[in-house]
Amino acid sequence: MNKLRMGMVGGGPNAFIGAIHRAAAALDGEIELCCGAFSRDAQQSRVFGESLGLAPDRVYDDYQSLFEKEANLPVEKRMQFVSIVTPNNMHYPIADAALTSGFNVLCDKPATLTLDECQALARRTEQTNLVFGLTHTYTGYAMVKEARQRIMNGELGTIRKVITEYHQGWLAAQVFDGNNKQAAWRLDPAQAGQSCCMGDIGVHAANLAEYVTGLRISAVLADLGRVEPGRVLDDDGTVLLRFEGETRGVLLASQISLGEENCLRIRAYGDSGSLEWHQEEPNTLLLKRGDQPTQILRAGHSYLSAPAQAVARTPPGHPEGYIEAFANIYRDFACMVSQQQGKGVDTTNPEHSPERQQISDLPGIAEALRGMAFIEQVVASDAAGCQWRSIEC
Repeated sequence: MNKLRMGMVGGGPNAFIGAIHRAAAALDGEIELCCGAFSRDAQQSRVFGESLGLAPDRVYDDYQSLFEKEANLPVEKRMQFVSIVTPNNMHYPIADAALTSGFNVLCDKPATLTLDECQALARRTEQTNLVFGLTHTYTGYAMVKEARQRIMNGELGTIRKVITEYHQGWLAAQVFDGNNKQAAWRLDPAQAGQSCCMGDIGVHAANLAEYVTGLRISAVLADLGRVEPGRVLDDDGTVLLRFEGETRGVLLASQISLGEENCLRIRAYGDSGSLEWHQEEPNTLLLKRGDQPTQILRAGHSYLSAPAQAVARTPPGHPEGYIEAFANIYRDFACMVSQQQGKGVDTTNPEHSPERQQISDLPGIAEALRGMAFIEQVVASDAAGCQWRSIEC
């Protein structure tokens, strides 16, 4: 089969996430990077694109030129989707322009700067009937899918309590590098939006809680901190959660927790048992019951559910991690784009089997709307003196 042709906006010199996107997209040999606009500086974009081995005439000065010129290429040559890896404030204009130009979109989270923008993006996606994907990467882990399946199967009974946490330490003053452009834009309201910590990592924890439990967060009560002096945006926060039904929860997120690297974890407690997953030990899932020893489940084994087995790439005991989870997002997206374009999929490839397609659960525009509503209501709750705010979308 011909590879799916990808363009990229952002992800150029010194970018934090661009190289990870490119590695994940290439991992299964189904996607190739064919073009891009990699920097706001046109010269840097050209030099960087050519360093990736791209043809000079497929490296563009800006995203507007990218979409205009790619759309005028023959169908068999032009890019088929664009990956957006820029600061938050550029997500909406780039995604809207891409969809308007007829290109599918895979975008970093959060999808937009505001909920209003996200609602406009949802309308555009519906109008164009194109594929919009969102890189909530942690849903791509095998044992996250196993956790979701165990809850869906009723093994934990009714979920009563959910605790989701995401701790980092890189924005604490002791280690903070004021010259780090990745930190600078995240702390700048003009580029990051109304939240740093909750918009950057808290929304991942919220998405993980909803994905694993299958429950929607219905209301939040937030206490956000600007711990380091002089910061306008939050760098720490605690959020009480109410889910649909009677389930309660807590979300903790911090970027000033010294010594923490990328400590994302979730615990879900039901009336028949509980489970626990840690992103820094991603191949292990703990199942706990009141009258039995803790059960340790490991990735890659045949005793796991079909969704977990479908995304495992190595035999048991061979570690898989962040790039593989990212690659699972890209693989699902590629499958959806192929179907949308009426090309079908390679049925000889087990990764494109009907079973694999059936269990694909790519985060999309619905998750984008949920994420932006979460961010806005958390900020509003804190601003109102820690009041409960409903999430309605």
